[in-house]
Amino acid sequence: MAKLYFYYSAMNAGKTTTLLQSAHNYHERGMRTLILTPRLDDRYGIGLVQSRIGLKARGQIFEGGDDLYALARGDVEAHGQLHCVLVDEAQFLSKAQVWQLTDIVDELNVPVLAYGLRTDFRGELFEGSKYLLAWADSFQEIKTICHTGRKATMVIRVDANGRAATEGAQVEIGGNDRYVSVSRAEFKRLTQEGGQIEPQQVDLPLPPV
Repeated sequence: MAKLYFYYSAMNAGKTTTLLQSAHNYHERGMRTLILTPRLDDRYGIGLVQSRIGLKARGQIFEGGDDLYALARGDVEAHGQLHCVLVDEAQFLSKAQVWQLTDIVDELNVPVLAYGLRTDFRGELFEGSKYLLAWADSFQEIKTICHTGRKATMVIRVDANGRAATEGAQVEIGGNDRYVSVSRAEFKRLTQEGGQIEPQQVDLPLPPV
């Protein structure tokens, strides 16, 4: 029986790498997948799902008002059996879209694997993550580490001096130059005490092929 899965973490835990590996596993077995990616995440180009270690694949773009169930059903009608739907940056889903993912599972009997952040730079749940935690059949944390050595569970948005922002729009697309994954204790130090994070995470060059 198909299920809705939610894999969540702080930033830089390998969510997109895991998504792409899952898609590859299906393809190796001759199965067809549909990768959904939000239009607003254009760090690597619109519609391109890419991990920090260089793995990448084309995805189907969706926006806030799109009906994901209708999109998946249309894909089945056009191309035949669909074996899995994978959602990148699932924190950006709306409440309605998370419900539509449950319809893909319950009506089309297609498993859905959603990958995303749990909380924003203020420690608040994203809308998509909130309802995935409420409605998913299964959820699992993908773990990563804080620079202090503790498990990182929170994300901070930093300025050029490594100081945490506590105000601003919930969604501002960025990478290691803007966001750092930290432990809860470090999150408190940086946001409540005005501390500075050192060192910041850096984007490493890809290894030669």
